[in-house]
Amino acid sequence: MNLPTLQDIEDGARVVYREFAATPQYAWGLLGQKLGTTCWVKHENHTPVGAFKIRGGLTYFDALAKSGALPSEVISATRGNHGQSIGWAARAHGVACTIVVPHGNSLEKNAAMRALGVTLIEHGSDFQESREYAMSLAKQRGAHMVPSFHVNLLRGVATYWWELFKAVPQLDVVYVPIGQGSGACSAIIAKRALGHKARIVGVVSAHATTYADSLAAGKVVEAPVTTLLADGMACRVADPEALAILQDEIDHIVQVTDAEVAQAMRDIFSCTHNVAEGAGAAAFAAAMQERHSLTHQTVGVALSGGNVDSTMLADVLQNK
Repeated sequence: MNLPTLQDIEDGARVVYREFAATPQYAWGLLGQKLGTTCWVKHENHTPVGAFKIRGGLTYFDALAKSGALPSEVISATRGNHGQSIGWAARAHGVACTIVVPHGNSLEKNAAMRALGVTLIEHGSDFQESREYAMSLAKQRGAHMVPSFHVNLLRGVATYWWELFKAVPQLDVVYVPIGQGSGACSAIIAKRALGHKARIVGVVSAHATTYADSLAAGKVVEAPVTTLLADGMACRVADPEALAILQDEIDHIVQVTDAEVAQAMRDIFSCTHNVAEGAGAAAFAAAMQERHSLTHQTVGVALSGGNVDSTMLADVLQNK
């Protein structure tokens, strides 16, 4: 895979900024007190779909349009944020969009996708089963299957790291949640493109360890998914292309439990009054786990999304 260059990222930013402005990053004082050092938060919960994924959908469809290969229908699979991204971009280009989600998926993410004109299908017990069904459905219909990991998605996702690294050149280390890998790989791409010094730490759920296990083994290792809170990291099978990028560039991996993620959600809400979904709070949870080794370092965390169902948020905030 030829990774996006600085020019590619800058071109991607122009595509993204047709829809919304750069998201903010703030060094929240109370979060810094908890962590024991300066902590910058990149607020991807402030995009029009409440998560970073929209950036990738916009550049993916832009590439299809520029190549003259815009399809009449796209199909993809998601736990929610990727589906909103594809739904948003498909609507903008007048393309029919079908998204497959597993049974028991977030009700509010499902509703948000339908509001974008998506035809939603529930199939399978987890993301991997939904993905496999979506692929077979696309083949059956002759529709275009939008993957969860692709260079034209990375070109857009990298824009949020490009924004953060330019805005805060003094960052020493950044923490990024890993679902299918686009966020962490894009952090690496932006770091390379800008020649930034920051170490990149990947964060996985302790209840969905395929990327941790795969990086340790040097090959894709399937792992069961049991997380109840971090659906954005509920991946059973690592993507081999993502794994290849991460293998030599990621500093290390931190595994966070659902209990640590829940505490991070509470901390983010009480310290910033921003809502973080489970995966969106995972980066701060990982930084807190490693806080004793972060003294005098400038830390960046991705608040990658804020799309958590109201009932789940209420339970978390009530410490249930």
